[in-house]
Order: sequence, then structure tokens, then C-alpha cells
Amino acid sequence: MTILLYDLAVQGDRRISPFCWRTKYALAHKGLPFETQPVAMTDIPAIAGGELKTVPILQDGDKVVGDSWAIVDYLDKAYPDRPAIFSSPEERGLCRFLEAWTFSGIIQQLTRIYLKDIHDLVLEKDRAHFRATREARLGCTLEEAVAGREARIVEARASFEPVRVTLTYQGQPFLSGDRPGYADYIMGGYLLWIDGVGTLPLFAPGDPMLDYFERIRDLHGGIGRKTT
Repeated sequence: MTILLYDLAVQGDRRISPFCWRTKYALAHKGLPFETQPVAMTDIPAIAGGELKTVPILQDGDKVVGDSWAIVDYLDKAYPDRPAIFSSPEERGLCRFLEAWTFSGIIQQLTRIYLKDIHDLVLEKDRAHFRATREARLGCTLEEAVAGREARIVEARASFEPVRVTLTYQGQPFLSGDRPGYADYIMGGYLLWIDGVGTLPLFAPGDPMLDYFERIRDLHGGIGRKTT
């Protein structure tokens, strides 16, 4: 039975969730066939009896798993004969650190730059919910949150410098080394998210991050070049 992945859909049946993207890469890493089921933001509570509030949600036969970290742990446990997503607990721990660092050091900046772009791309039925929840969280309107973003994008670009140093000066094609790992799927998911929603380029021409992004998009048969 093919694995089913519930995936956040926006206008044009495009998929933008960075957490869904990393899950797709994890499934491809293990060589597991899967299908995606597009779901609107406000329809997520109707899945799995309402117990899960966000995507990705994975259904593998009778097993339903939510949360990207729980999903990768499930995949490694359920399919030990397939390539491991985490080669050791230490690698998993470092990936958790990477996620914490990117969220505190990069993602919060990017959210305030691209929040209105995301709002304009979500399905019409989701827009009121998206605006209300995000504005309550931020304490300001979406328009106020993104004001002056053309100046702030410079600082956001600079926050990727540890990634550039790792790739360029350490001479390795991926954050995980010579071969991609879950660290790259985390970073790649964020880059695919911004690429899918942004009306303001994240990186300037000639930035080494652009070459890295192209390598990520080409992985596993070009999975990152698909819109669904």
C-alpha cells in the first residue's frame, strides 16, 4: 500500500510547507513510494479525528503519524531495511540543533519578511484564519510586519553565513558532507518554502546559497523541482 502524505496546498495546487518538504525528502531518501493529498489549512482538523492540528500527516496503512520529527522517527523504525535517515542518535541531535538555530536565527526574520506573500498565496477559504492567527501572534497587522522588508532582507541574507562557510570554505557540497542528510532536508525545506511564496528574492545573484539550492532541488530525481 502506497504511503499517503497530507500536504498543505495553496493556490494553483502549489505546496509550500517546509515541514512537508522535509518529509518528502525523507521518504525519497528511504526510497519509499508515496502520494500526496492536498489539504487546505482550515481542513486539517478534519483529518485523523481532529487530533492533529498541522501537516505533515502521514498515513501508512492503518498507522497515522503527525509532526515531521515523529514521521522520520517512524520511518526509520518501520523500515529498517531501507537507508537510514539518521545514522546515529548524535546525527539526530545535531539536526535538532540545526532546526533550533534556523528557527531562532533565520526563520523568524524570514516570516516577518514574507508573511504577506504567504497570506496572498493561501487558499481564499484560509485567508481570514491565517490573518487572524498570525496577527494575534505578532501583535500587529501583516502589512505592518512586512514594512521595510527591502532593507531587512540584507540582514536575513547575512544570517545564512554559517551555511555558506560550511559549504564554500569547508569544501563540501552538503551540510551533511559529501552526501545529503536530514540537515539538508531541513534547510532545503525552508529554501523551497521561500522560493514558493516570495515576491522578493531571498538571495542576491552570485550568492553560493543559490548553487546549494539547485543541488537540493536536484536530489532524488529532482523532487524539489516539482510543485506538488
